[in-house]
Amino acid sequence: MIFQIKNIYKDYFQGKEAVPVLHNITLSVSEGEYVAIMGPSGSGKSTLMNIIGCLDKQSRGTFDFDGTDIMSASDKKLSEIRNKKIGFVFQNFNLLPRQSALENVELPLLYAGVSKKERRRRAKEALRKVGLENRMMFKPTQLSGGQKQRVAIARAIVNGPKLLLADEPTGALDTASGEQVMDLFEALNDEGVTIVMITHEPDIAKRAKRILFIRDGELFDEPMRFERQGDNV
Repeated sequence: MIFQIKNIYKDYFQGKEAVPVLHNITLSVSEGEYVAIMGPSGSGKSTLMNIIGCLDKQSRGTFDFDGTDIMSASDKKLSEIRNKKIGFVFQNFNLLPRQSALENVELPLLYAGVSKKERRRRAKEALRKVGLENRMMFKPTQLSGGQKQRVAIARAIVNGPKLLLADEPTGALDTASGEQVMDLFEALNDEGVTIVMITHEPDIAKRAKRILFIRDGELFDEPMRFERQGDNV
């Protein structure tokens, strides 16, 4: 089991008033799974992603990530989990504009204290895996949107994480580039990489092996039940 969430709630506060965002969510993801969580804007999917990615904590409920109780984990422990056990892929790539593709991919290894020689070797291998061996020294401004996302994916997998967490990974891409990125995710999953992907696009969600649906902060595993709640996504 990579992680297990049980009966979690998330509230934000506006002054003294609690604003509920997530309601009684339970989710388990095992090693090697490829899960898509689909929902419209404002459904709570980004909040859920932040909790799964250990960027935020739930208000109530339990969350075990690879044997660690996240609710009681220290900031140092959470930082270690994010660096070594989770790879992040964002819609807008989040690449450093003045650094080359290779230097961007090296960043997680730098933060992990890996030697320069080993950082370079592993970053080059990650870029080869995503088909960018001929673009290693290019800066983000010299790359297409699809190439930028592949650099971001290489950065996400360079540490050999337990989980690849993707937030709308094709949202800023044209259709052809989006298909290439999804082909890459499929290949990585075939190699054993565990993927949880947040999306609002049905065609993208269908590339996963399991689809869950979120609406108004509630998670459903049956499309019909989801649709009965009034969603037409």
